[in-house]
Amino acid sequence: MIYAMFSVIVLTVLVGMLAVKVRFASVKSGQLRAGYFKLMQGESVPEAVITTTRCFNNQFEIPMLFYVVCSLYISLDIQSSFALAVAWLFAVFRYAHACIHITYNHVGHRMLTFMGSVLCMSILWIYLVILSL
Repeated sequence: MIYAMFSVIVLTVLVGMLAVKVRFASVKSGQLRAGYFKLMQGESVPEAVITTTRCFNNQFEIPMLFYVVCSLYISLDIQSSFALAVAWLFAVFRYAHACIHITYNHVGHRMLTFMGSVLCMSILWIYLVILSL
């Protein structure tokens, strides 16, 4: 479980670094003033800045529930190959979601990967509750 969790954390860091890089590039190229980032409003913002920022923000939504459920499996010392496989599948869906979001950003494809990750996270929670009965 911990390695699946770590892989999602690595994704968060990578997307965050990309978002910072895109922000610096937009200021350097003159597309945005640095002051824009004070309140994140008031200017026409390049699509890449919006996309990477939203993708980064997404890493703190559904994945938080994933971190909690995985931490519970670990702390309760529940060993389950099924849960481990679902955790890794969650990570794969999150990587796919982020890649789609920051590249061609097809809403339908992004939604499928999002729903896949929500399904995996839900399965992990339901299975944990069942095992705890």
